[in-house]
Amino acid sequence: MVATRRHPSAYTEPSLSPSKATHRATTPTSESSPSHNSASSALTNSLSARKLTPKMRQPKPSSSISGWSHTPSPMTLIWLSISLPLVLWDTGYVLLRPHSMLGGTLHAPIWSPYAYYGTVDYQYGLPAWTSKDGFTGAQGWMNAVETSGYLVYLWMWWTMGERQESQLTRRLEGRAGGLAVIIGLSMSIMTLSKTVLYWLVEYHSGFAHIGHNDAMTLLISWIIPK
Repeated sequence: MVATRRHPSAYTEPSLSPSKATHRATTPTSESSPSHNSASSALTNSLSARKLTPKMRQPKPSSSISGWSHTPSPMTLIWLSISLPLVLWDTGYVLLRPHSMLGGTLHAPIWSPYAYYGTVDYQYGLPAWTSKDGFTGAQGWMNAVETSGYLVYLWMWWTMGERQESQLTRRLEGRAGGLAVIIGLSMSIMTLSKTVLYWLVEYHSGFAHIGHNDAMTLLISWIIPK
């Protein structure tokens, strides 16, 4: 025999379709936390303080080169004081030929020594003048440019330089000093190149202008002055 159990309550058959769950909408609260309020207040105060504080002006960089200077050496000044008058004297003789030559109206007394020098270096004597040798006149104009550059250098040094208490000289600073150095360097290169050119002209011409001299005359009257 099969015994059946009795249930305390009537059996209810489960529903086959699940019930729809209702979702309760939640609205965010408008209240903020105390820490958030304090951070916002600090940020606002900081921005207000920045507006009230005047801006610090950054100093503009100086356009002058105050840390650099140029002071010519005593040997440079001595060399210029000796060479410039001699080059001016030589340039005047060359560019004023034939009046500055022997027999000319301007020869004595300024250019009287060139009567002898014209026999040592024919470029300064009658052979070059009568043969229309243009090298002597060309180097005379180059001497004029060279001398002008040196005079500009000395003028800048004397008028724009600052006198030094511990030294009997002047110092050029900034752009003026840089420009003076460029001019002086350019003229010194020009002087060196002319000296080399004199030797090259004599070499390639078979020493046509100075080859007639003995060694001592050539050394004293031509090599040392050049």
